[in-house]
Amino acid sequence: MSQAVQTKPIPAELAGLRLDQALARMFPEYSRSRLKEWLLAGAITLDGGPRRPRDAVAGGEIVSLQPQADINVRAEPEPIQLDVVFEDDSLLVVDKPAGLVVHPGAGNPAGTLMNGLLHHAPELEQVPRAGIIHRIDKLTSGLLLVAKTVQAHTALVRLLADREISRRYLAVCSGVLTGGGTINEPIGRHPVDRKRMSVQQGGKPAVTHYTVIERFRGFTYISVKLETGRTHQIRVHFAHRRHALVGDPVYGGRLALPAGASEELAQCLRRFKRQALHAAKLAFVHPVSSEQLAFEVPPPDDFQQLISVMRTDVNKP
Repeated sequence: MSQAVQTKPIPAELAGLRLDQALARMFPEYSRSRLKEWLLAGAITLDGGPRRPRDAVAGGEIVSLQPQADINVRAEPEPIQLDVVFEDDSLLVVDKPAGLVVHPGAGNPAGTLMNGLLHHAPELEQVPRAGIIHRIDKLTSGLLLVAKTVQAHTALVRLLADREISRRYLAVCSGVLTGGGTINEPIGRHPVDRKRMSVQQGGKPAVTHYTVIERFRGFTYISVKLETGRTHQIRVHFAHRRHALVGDPVYGGRLALPAGASEELAQCLRRFKRQALHAAKLAFVHPVSSEQLAFEVPPPDDFQQLISVMRTDVNKP
């Protein structure tokens, strides 16, 4: 299902520009790549006929734009319970539980966050990737931002690219950190295991800032702020520093109990089968109202239990 046709004359001041340049100025609510895709698909016409992106405009021509649903959405709506933290006509913020996959894919064709979003808000079928602006891993919990319109999606993707969406995480890593710092190491696909990421000089720039919240016996509770958003970034960066996140099934290696650990801590660590990572805070400017929005959700019970047991262990007589 397509949205309503938009019809506008090309302003005289845009005369001489390429058509794709003129469209970008006339319809800033859509990305240039999307406008070009629609133009090539015939969803944008000039005076009723097709044109090429490089064709020059004279001014006064009538542009007809028929916004198209994103053809990449293949997920079916499913009645999956969602913890919606905020919602209005333009966007919603969801607190994703650990264990829920964000996008359908190989091995996870259904039962994902995207399936639940399409059931919760059917209009998301019209938005690229059902409006999901950024992702967090299956075994990571916390806040995710979703756009409900193409216009909001374009604006929020730009904010993300410009690093104007603040994302803060809580994590527990192995080893005792002496203080906060920044990890600035490029990340790329692992050269041998294509399901993993790794630090490598040919990778994309990746910057992670962190501060220490609390130190335990052999572990550190930290707050992490992402400057970039590479796949598995926090997990890869801390594993590279030999401070892998507790429970990380991919980058964590074998469980090593610290000397003097209580039996309760040992059992808790053996039961914790996911990376101790929670997307706790999200802040950004609303793409329509320009209001500054900020959200915060506490870690789930298993994460809080882990912290409690570590705290009891380190304080035992």
